Amino acid sequence: MDKLIYTAMTGASQAFEQQATVSQNLANASTSGFRSQIDSFQAIPVQGPGSLATRTQVSNATVGADFTAGPIAQTGRDLDMAIKGPGWLAVQAQDGTEAYTRNGALEVSPTGVLITQTGLQVVGQGGPITIPPDAKLIVGIDGTLSTIVPGTVPAAVNALGQMKLVNPPEDNLVRGDDGLFRMKQGGSAPADPNVKIVNASLEGSNVNLVDSMVRMINLGRSFEMHMNLLKNAQDNSSKASQIMNLNA
Repeated sequence: MDKLIYTAMTGASQAFEQQATVSQNLANASTSGFRSQIDSFQAIPVQGPGSLATRTQVSNATVGADFTAGPIAQTGRDLDMAIKGPGWLAVQAQDGTEAYTRNGALEVSPTGVLITQTGLQVVGQGGPITIPPDAKLIVGIDGTLSTIVPGTVPAAVNALGQMKLVNPPEDNLVRGDDGLFRMKQGGSAPADPNVKIVNASLEGSNVNLVDSMVRMINLGRSFEMHMNLLKNAQDNSSKASQIMNLNA
């Protein structure tokens, strides 16, 4: 009886939490560069004083993120950058740490600094990258940003800076509460010259809508099944008490 109660109770709890994870994935199905989160269940024995060997509980073992690349679509906008293949764009998070994203929808702040749509500063190889007003921007596949100096014949190119592109091992990355990825041990990853970008394009989310909806339905059925098990355990306990009272 106790094994049934512990398994059903923890199973229902983790199914409910995984529904929240799938809901988050579905909510970000249209977010550029989003990496869906993957969770899994595991059964572990209950630890602690008085625990019995028959008592087990279900624990949520977070596998991590699905690093499969999303589809790349052309937008025609100069400040849209999509990373081709493995790699990340380095940004400065709100807490001042270096973080990494695949969302390359960039903008220019009122002060002329290159930022993300959420206001995070893009990390440059030599510091912040400043974009002159009304500049004709040229973006290289290595993340180099340049402008054409007007009134020069032949046209002169003025280098503005180079975005920091990194490619740390995926198992060394962890997702933060802000949705950005960071190194597990802290610090920053070195720039990787092999990371290339596609200009005037954005990478879509890698969330599979059909798979996510199927998972949501299965998790709902799993939660209902565990709740039925708890109800059956309660009914069995009540009937056992009635039999014991009759024998008394």
